[in-house]
Parts: sequence; C-alpha cells; structure tokens
Amino acid sequence: MDYDVLILGGGIIGCAVAYELSKYNINIALIEKDYDVANDISFTNAAITYDGSEAKDEYMANLESMGTRLIKEHCQKFNIKYDKIGSLRISQNDANYNTIEYMYKNSKKRGIDGIRILNADEIYEIEPNLKMKVTKALYSENTAVISPYNLVVSYAEVASDNGVNFRLEEEVIDIKNISKGFKVTTNKNKFTCKFVINTIPNENFNDKCCGTMPNRKNNKMKYILLNDKLENSKSTIIINDINKETFVMSIPTSSRRNLIGIKSDDYLGLESELELSKSILEYIKKELIANIFTETYNENSIIIDDSSLNDGYIKVIGNHYAKVTIAPAIAKDIEEKLKISMNMTEKRDYIDKKREIYVFRNMSNEQRNKIIALDKRYGNIICSCNNVSEGEIIDSIRRPLGARTVEGVKRRTGIGLGNCNGASCNMKIIKILAREMNKSVLSIVDDSMDSRILVGRIKEFNEI
Repeated sequence: MDYDVLILGGGIIGCAVAYELSKYNINIALIEKDYDVANDISFTNAAITYDGSEAKDEYMANLESMGTRLIKEHCQKFNIKYDKIGSLRISQNDANYNTIEYMYKNSKKRGIDGIRILNADEIYEIEPNLKMKVTKALYSENTAVISPYNLVVSYAEVASDNGVNFRLEEEVIDIKNISKGFKVTTNKNKFTCKFVINTIPNENFNDKCCGTMPNRKNNKMKYILLNDKLENSKSTIIINDINKETFVMSIPTSSRRNLIGIKSDDYLGLESELELSKSILEYIKKELIANIFTETYNENSIIIDDSSLNDGYIKVIGNHYAKVTIAPAIAKDIEEKLKISMNMTEKRDYIDKKREIYVFRNMSNEQRNKIIALDKRYGNIICSCNNVSEGEIIDSIRRPLGARTVEGVKRRTGIGLGNCNGASCNMKIIKILAREMNKSVLSIVDDSMDSRILVGRIKEFNEI
C-alpha cells in the first residue's frame, strides 16, 4: 500500500482531519485539486463560530457545541485571534419573537449556557450603536468571530510538519475497491491505501464505494464587505429576520471592517440589498463597498457517512453554513472511529505547534527593531494600507505548504486587502513570488491554473 489513509479534499474539514490523524504512526496523504488548501474559505477570512442555539436538530447542535470549544482551544494554541463578541438575533414583530422564543427554549433543552432573551433596554446597553427600533432579541454570549483561513493553514502546517504528504494540483477521478483497500486515481497518479476519508462535498469523480450524495436544497448567501470608514460600526453580530425566507446579518471582522450577509430565496439587486442592510447599518452606501461575493450552503446537516467503515471508507456529505465551526468536531469524530478501526498508536515525537509568524503591524517598535536587525527585509514595507513587510511575504512563501499564488500571499499576510484593494502592491507580490519560486513573472497566477495575471510583455526588460 502507498498510504494507510488518503484524505480527499484540502478544505477546512480535510485539513482538520489531517491535523488530528497526524498524531498517529500511520502514513497519510491529502489530495487537493487546487493550488492551495482552504479554497472553501471566503476571501474575507472571517467566520462566525456558532454555539448550537440556532441549529435545527440535536446532531448539528452537538457538533457546533463541541466545535466551538475545540476552535477556542486551537486558536489559543496557534496564536489566532478569537473575538468572542456575542450575537443578537433581533425581533421587530410577533413572528420574529416566536422564532427567538423557540430558539431560546431549544437552547435550554440542549443545555447551552449563555443564552437569554433581552428587552429593549438590555439590547441597547449591549449594542448602543443599534439605531433601529427593537423590542426583543435572543442574545448569545458564546458567539465569536475568527480568521478561518489562518486556522486551516495552521492545521495543514502542523500536519505537514508531522509527516502528512499534501498532494496539491491533483484531482481525484476514480475510486475502486481492491483487496484490503482502495485504488485512487488522480489526473497525475494512482495510489493504493487501506482507508479513504472523502471530504469533498460535491464530488464529480467516479466513486464506486458509497453511492451518490442525496439531493439537497442549496441556499445562497450574498456577502458585502465594507471598508473601515463606516460610521457607528457595530461591535456585536446582529441578525435581523425579515421573514421566513430572508434575513440580513452584520458581522464585525477581526480586520476592523464590517461584513454584511444577506440570505434570500428571491433575487435581489444591489440597491435592494443595501436597503435591507440599512435596517442594521444605517450609514451603508455603495462608496463603502470593498468587495461582493456569494457562497452556497445546505440548510440540512453535514453527515459523517460511516456506513462503509468496516470496508475502510468514510464520506463527509454536505456543505453547511456552520462548516467552519463543526470541522474540528467532525475531525475528532473521524479520529475516534479510525483509532478503533485501524488500531492506531500515537507518535512519541509529535510536535503540536505551528512555526512562529512575525506580524509586523502587531509588533512594538522594540520588537520590530529586533526582527529588522535579524532580517532587514522586515523593514521594507510592501503594503502601506495594512503595514505588511517584505519579510512577512517571503515567510508566507517559504513556510510548510507556503503560498504559491497571489491570493495565497494575500490571505496569509493581509496584504492587498486594504482600502486600495492591492492596486499599489499586486505587482510587488508577483515579483516576490517569481523570485522566491524561481519562476518568470508571466507564470505567476492569481489563485488557479487558469488565472495568470500577466499574459505577455510589450518589450523585454530585465525587470517588470
């Protein structure tokens, strides 16, 4: 066998599984079709950790509760910012009040602490910048905002340092049962393994092991990222249920921006979306928009299909809005199943630590002077918007599973995500990537094979 375990998919669930399994004396590889891990994480690098109070069933509530606890622990371990800011689900009519009353009773049944219903005075005490008229709200003090991309990369780096083989730019096209295992065919190689963990939610390859994924209703969430000029920004996550099909939410991000989320079954133009958003952020306008993007998720649960566990196959089915929260809980569940199924033993030399990162903008002047004395490139500021240095960019490329694309550098360092949206530093990133990877600037891509940024030169120069 080439491997004991093959993990299919390098999203947050796949990387969390790789992290947990890297603690054991088994040979593991992770196969990902893209240039980088964590391509299922939104570009804003901001996600809510849910506590289970909003979950529609007990299964998801338990996963969210466990996931929240693990994420808090992992953020502390990997030095990732964990903003426990709480959330307010507000009520402006009887229908909304019935909803939050139902959620409150469910939370009590599930044993979730830190949940209560607030009256108007209590709401405005927690969120004084909320200007709309609100009579009741469901408040959770457990809700937090994290940087999910940083968490996924941390899982992947630690797993890589402990022996997991990350095979990027390989797409799975076929899985077949063989004697005592599986044969997995990609666009580049053929592998044999004892156990397959399939975390690809909507695979289109020929999976002859466990059938196909059941049909599920897909929901689209529209996100509007605002720059940091918004007046009366909110410090709490706020969810406003417009009706059964539509809600709008405001999420303060760790980068001091506001993120608006809008879910609606109906098509809404930008003007209508901004009008809905004004119910929470009254000063929102087009000029403050930094980016707009859409994500798709399933309302139903993510399922860990272990029906073929005895044959050596587990499939994770679904793409839930709380995927970031429940990923570490799913990984722990899979770890426990494999401990029994494969009789795994723990490594004695396991290193549960991420290599240190120097974030120039978060350092004191004394710390900056020390790091510049060691490497003068930390004194060369490439991004003046977010104060990102050349040294940080080089480190992001040279690290385990380092950045290989412009987007990979941006998401690891925060460069190009300021008010100029990379206008002044994109070319600098391209040049540093080309130099560090010993490639032509013409071969550097934004985020995928088909996203080359520079297609040619008008005239040959020594440097662009």
